[in-house]
Amino acid sequence: MTATTIPLRAPTTTVSRSKAAWAVADALSVAKRNIISMMRMPQVIVLSTVQPIIFVLMFRYVFGASISVPGVRYVDYLMAGIFVQTVTFGAMNTGVGLAEDLQKGLIERFRSLAMARSAVLAGRTLADLVRNLFVVVLMVIMGFIVGFHLHTNALGLLGAVVVLLVFGLAMSWVMALVGLVTRNAEAAQAAAFPLMALLVFPSNAFVATRSMPKLLRAYANHQPVSATVNAVRALVLGGPTLGKVVVAFVWAAGIVAVFAPLAVRRYRQAA
Repeated sequence: MTATTIPLRAPTTTVSRSKAAWAVADALSVAKRNIISMMRMPQVIVLSTVQPIIFVLMFRYVFGASISVPGVRYVDYLMAGIFVQTVTFGAMNTGVGLAEDLQKGLIERFRSLAMARSAVLAGRTLADLVRNLFVVVLMVIMGFIVGFHLHTNALGLLGAVVVLLVFGLAMSWVMALVGLVTRNAEAAQAAAFPLMALLVFPSNAFVATRSMPKLLRAYANHQPVSATVNAVRALVLGGPTLGKVVVAFVWAAGIVAVFAPLAVRRYRQAA
């Protein structure tokens, strides 16, 4: 991987900034480095869209005929779930990327620099936020191609994209911790997939939860993926919206509040 130089800070006698300002500047520098790396490997972004496209085609044309959702066409119901699934599984890139950096010794180099400890993780999650935006736009286009209809307006669609990006950012912090704990790209991917599967598939992303067994339905109705899907569906299909969006943001904020400090702590302990 081509290394990108991280600029050193100016002496404090020349530039006076708060610790928070330096942390933000450091995080943006690391994010820039990661975005440049992604741009040099566009196949990574392209391949990350293959799985959600397969899910769209499979559920739209293979399973869609046998799945009925009252009051709405199944393709319209499906796409909100696909959008959330895309950013959820996309968060795995954060864990895999950090594990690769650990393997290659890049984390040790960052730790030796005069930079905020949180900057490496924040920069990685911000870069993946940019990647998520690109992939979400592609999936929206794919949805329109297979017959998805927006029932609200452009503002509702924009709000849905914001909800998706916030949730994707939150899940990136979860995967950051996974990557730092496993310390190996293959192990990070192997550890991340079951966790993502347990969030995405037993949810309301693809089918209504009312058909699930009681215990499974209780879990599906009270977990972050379902809450985010509810918010996105409300924004693109209509109906009561504010409460569902607030619940989705509360879940995202809670995930960040728990996993960001844990990830930063683990990063500080990384050898």
